Amino acid sequence: MSTAVARTSARLRTKLLLLEPELRGVTAHMWRADDLLPRYRAYLCAMHAVIRASVPLMELALRRTSERRGDPLAEPLAAYLAEHIQEEADHDAWLLEDLRAAGSTPGEALGPLPPPDVAALVGPQYYWIEHHHPVALLGYIAVLEGYAPAPGLTGRIAALTGLPAAALRTVREHAALDTGHLDELHALLDRLPLTREQEAAVAVSALHSLDALTRLFVRLGRSAPAPPPRGAGPTPPTGVTR
Repeated sequence: MSTAVARTSARLRTKLLLLEPELRGVTAHMWRADDLLPRYRAYLCAMHAVIRASVPLMELALRRTSERRGDPLAEPLAAYLAEHIQEEADHDAWLLEDLRAAGSTPGEALGPLPPPDVAALVGPQYYWIEHHHPVALLGYIAVLEGYAPAPGLTGRIAALTGLPAAALRTVREHAALDTGHLDELHALLDRLPLTREQEAAVAVSALHSLDALTRLFVRLGRSAPAPPPRGAGPTPPTGVTR
């Protein structure tokens, strides 16, 4: 009896499930009720530091992809990147607008040196694009799209902080948009003629990104009780990630 072979996207999701319980525990602590307003402002600053790199990363990957003549990944990967660049344009500006509406200033996001945990999340993608293969970026995108805010998070933040809708655009819009974006990415992964090594590169990128995102959220929720250790099992849903 023959057995169906799991598709690339399914294999990637299975790998990410190994780290997902820890992320859920950390985000549950980060979005706890006490002192949420200053923590939300810190979240906006951190996410701006991450998201302002999204379009430049994809533009770099698009340029490097276009240089790979004869690469069977080049055409479909370039088409995806070109479209996704348009979809992600100006999302960093949303965060600055949210920050202003939350009673802060854009300078709090734009002025300071981005923290090391942000660089640890974003920086490896530049290296892998330049020195390995632009396809590795798909693992990073899979994490940012796959662990976007859950639909209920906007209401929770508003109820606990009293913030207006104008301060919550990024959370609200990404909760609505990213499911469709993730479906598009999974479809791309399943039709790309990836070698075993290229699929491994996507998986390494994704696993690193999920771990680095978890470390970033640990810092943002640092005054909370310690999160459960890795491998402690799933935590109750908190309306933070899908």
